[in-house]
Amino acid sequence: MNHIPNPWRQLRQLTPARIALGRAGASLPTDAQLDFQFAHAQARDAVHLALDTHDLALQLEQRGHRVMQLHSAAPDRNTYLQRPDLGRRLDEASAELLDNHAQQHEAGYDLAIVIADGLSALAVQRHALPLLQRIEEQIAKDGWSLAPISLVQQSRVALGDEVGERLKAKMVVMLLGERPGLSSPDSLGLYYTYDPKVGRTDADRNCISNIRLEGLSYNLAAHRLIHLMREACRRQLSGVNLKDEAEMLSLDGDSPNVGNFLLG
Repeated sequence: MNHIPNPWRQLRQLTPARIALGRAGASLPTDAQLDFQFAHAQARDAVHLALDTHDLALQLEQRGHRVMQLHSAAPDRNTYLQRPDLGRRLDEASAELLDNHAQQHEAGYDLAIVIADGLSALAVQRHALPLLQRIEEQIAKDGWSLAPISLVQQSRVALGDEVGERLKAKMVVMLLGERPGLSSPDSLGLYYTYDPKVGRTDADRNCISNIRLEGLSYNLAAHRLIHLMREACRRQLSGVNLKDEAEMLSLDGDSPNVGNFLLG
C-alpha cells in the first residue's frame, strides 16, 4: 500500500515529537512503527540498565575525588521499581559508612554531591561527569567545601537529603537519571536542596531537568545551579520559594544574555 505523506511533515524538523508520520491506509507506515518500537525498547533498557559504579568511581578518583559507594534500602532493581519508598532511604551499611565519616569531619561541608542511577543509568553514565566538571569550576571559585562524592545504587530523589544530613552538609546536589521518554532515554535530572534533612518534600527542592546533548546544555545547567546555590545561601532556603532567575546563556553557552532572548 502506498505511503500517504502528511502535509505537516516540515514541522518534524523542529521537534523530536512523533508528528506528521504519514499513513499507509488506516495505519502507520512501517518505518514509523519500527522506529516507535525501537524507541520503546531503548526506554525499557534504560530503566533496567545497571550503573557501572566501579568505572565511574575510578574516573572520579582519577580526578582527585574521594568516593563513597552507597546503596539504598532496595536490595535489587525489581524491588526498587515496585517499592519507591525503599529507594528513598539508605541501607544500614551505607548509613553507618556516612555516620563514621561524619564523626571524623565534625565541621561538616558546604556541599555534598550525590550521583545516583535513578530510572536511567544510561543518563548518568553519559552526562554526570561532564556536568560535574562544569559545576566543580564554579565551586572552586566560590570556595565551597566539598564532601566526598556519593555514588548510590537503586536511589530515588529523596535519598539525597539523607546523604546530605548524615554528612552535615549545608547543601546537597543530586545528579539522577530521569524516567526515560520515547525520545529521551538518557535525560539527566539535577536536584538541589538547602539544609537537607530526611522528610524534605519536593516543595523543598529545586529541579533542573532534561540535561543532555539534545536538551539543556551542561554549561547552562551548571550556570542555573550555581545561581540557585548562591541565592539559597543568601536567603537560607530552597524549593518553591527560590525561583530560578538566572540570566539565560547565549546559544553557544559562553556568556549570559541580559533579558528575554525572545524579545531581543
